[in-house]
Amino acid sequence: MKKYVCSFFLIFNSLAGIVNAQTVDSLDIKIGQMILIGFPKADVDPEVLREIRQGKVGSIIIFEKNIPPTNSFVALKKITWTYQQASPIPLFICIDQEGGRVNRLKDKYGFPRSITAAAMGKAPTLDSVRFYSEATASTLAGLGININFAPVVDLASNPDNPIIAKYGRAFSANEDSVALMAKEVIKQHRKYGVITSLKHFPGHGSSKADTHLGIADVTNTWEERELKPYQLLIDSGYADAIMTSHIVNKKLDPKGNPGTLSSDVLTGILRKRLHFNGVIFTDDMQMQAITKHFGFEQAIKMAIQGGVDIMTFSNNIAGSDQRTVDKVHSIIRSMVNKGEISSARIDESFRRIMLLKKRLSGNSTEANDMQTIEKLQIALYKAETDLAVTKQELNTKSEELEKAKVSPEDNSSGKKKKKKRKSDK
Repeated sequence: MKKYVCSFFLIFNSLAGIVNAQTVDSLDIKIGQMILIGFPKADVDPEVLREIRQGKVGSIIIFEKNIPPTNSFVALKKITWTYQQASPIPLFICIDQEGGRVNRLKDKYGFPRSITAAAMGKAPTLDSVRFYSEATASTLAGLGININFAPVVDLASNPDNPIIAKYGRAFSANEDSVALMAKEVIKQHRKYGVITSLKHFPGHGSSKADTHLGIADVTNTWEERELKPYQLLIDSGYADAIMTSHIVNKKLDPKGNPGTLSSDVLTGILRKRLHFNGVIFTDDMQMQAITKHFGFEQAIKMAIQGGVDIMTFSNNIAGSDQRTVDKVHSIIRSMVNKGEISSARIDESFRRIMLLKKRLSGNSTEANDMQTIEKLQIALYKAETDLAVTKQELNTKSEELEKAKVSPEDNSSGKKKKKKRKSDK
């Protein structure tokens, strides 16, 4: 009971900022937690800050364009701190800091040097993985970045792969080696309280194309063993979160939907077969494997119905830098109102997200604790909203009473004194 009381007051304080937005309700809060966005430059963006304050955004992502060129550590820390302080619910502040070519925090900005996963994989011991992973994790923790979209657990099965093997992003072509080294990366991040996300499910290593540019079909190249690193890490408790890929694999989804939009892949394989109950992030929904072949609303609907918890809209790809938060939010809300997406499906994602966010405080929690917290959040929000409305009504009544006050000329009986006529003097 004591821990519930503590949670009550923590949530009471954290949700106070939402009350100012009278149009926001519990469904809006839950939908907001499913949205991850990028921001445009190396400074706090007023529009993003507003969206975070309103609870319309639950996660942000940092790219190199967001790294201030001078005094980088302190300047970036100020940015992440400002966003985090504005958020009524703890914010996921994310980055792709794999090392090597996929490396936002470069040494030219004063950050520790990193190397590729392929280089780590060639080392004779695991010391290289441990050293560079700890350097990365400690840096992220110091900056207030709490999710690293790493390690990559794709297999280097196709040496000509234009997006994985070409950039040295895979540890090895051997699935057991990949799982072993990925676990060491995760261990070092956990030491510093940084959450990791395995990627790119169900396996991007055998592709011949880049999903940033269009469809990558791996139907004839994908192998069952590409699932093994996920299975090993899930079974051993080292899968904090998992990121989808946009690859098409008709062996896994006969309809040919990309993994990100496939219920066969995400619910059928990841949830039911591999028994992963954590948060599923999408790869960027603005990549052309999605945008060239699916309408905006259609892609959002398919992702949520498929089992995705958090959708990424990075605004980091050419032609995709328009603001999308209000649009995404209204699309999801409309789909729930129409019954196209059930409120229970939104609740599932909300519970998973909040369970993972609870870990940011360094405390683990059980599912029943999470349900209690969720109920408190909704109840507190409603109570605060009712309080705000009551205060407004009291202010209105007060103003009316002020106007109706008896004037100084009035006597205690409410009758006006008669003025003496000159003849009465």
